Amino acid sequence: MTLPACPQCASELTYHDGVQFVCPECAHEWQENESAAEETLTVKDANGTPLADGDTVVLIKDLKVKGSSMVIKQGTKVKGIRLQEGDHDIACKIDGSAMNLKSEFVKKA
Repeated sequence: MTLPACPQCASELTYHDGVQFVCPECAHEWQENESAAEETLTVKDANGTPLADGDTVVLIKDLKVKGSSMVIKQGTKVKGIRLQEGDHDIACKIDGSAMNLKSEFVKKA
């Protein structure tokens, strides 16, 4: 029986552990019936437009930076975003500082 490649890192070194597959390289675990299409992350902006890694977005409202007195102004253009899982699903750099943003506060440029 040929085991499927890891849907996260495409490693061929996967093994079957009871009811799931495990990748020893990235520690990703998935069920037999899951497909790689279900694993893809889909993030949409405030207008419902799908976003992708490397896109440029614009903030649609002023955002306060947690733990700082800094405010990121509405209309700030953010280039080269990276998508991630979680509540703050966009990772980026604004003025040289790493930030995590919620997709509901941005629109695709």
